Amino acid sequence: MVIALAALRGDAGFALLGGIAALVLTALAVRDILVPVRLAADREGITVVSGIAGTQRILWPEIERIRLYKSRRLGIPSRLLEIDTGDSLCLLSTHDLGASPEEVERELREIRRRVAGPPAGGAAPERPGTD
Repeated sequence: MVIALAALRGDAGFALLGGIAALVLTALAVRDILVPVRLAADREGITVVSGIAGTQRILWPEIERIRLYKSRRLGIPSRLLEIDTGDSLCLLSTHDLGASPEEVERELREIRRRVAGPPAGGAAPERPGTD
């Protein structure tokens, strides 16, 4: 639609920008169809989406911290689930998770507690809302 309007106006720059935006939105829609699950947890660890359609396997001992990241942008509150391995950081939104980040954080902590024992390095158990 945007490209058609730009073509009618004769604005090549606007048409290019509209085309790029359309391609990005199409790529995101295809990603959502091809890889609908962004996070999965089991006894060994978690699997998270990496890039458009790739996945990354992270074992429980590799995860240093799981926490809820809260911020405000333009006055709008934002909550993300943060999974920190020390080498990489994975941030997942409510849209990515299909549930509230708080619920997923609690579930991950419970699974980790049951199957993995204490975090790597013998650190004290994590407490929600710390850091």
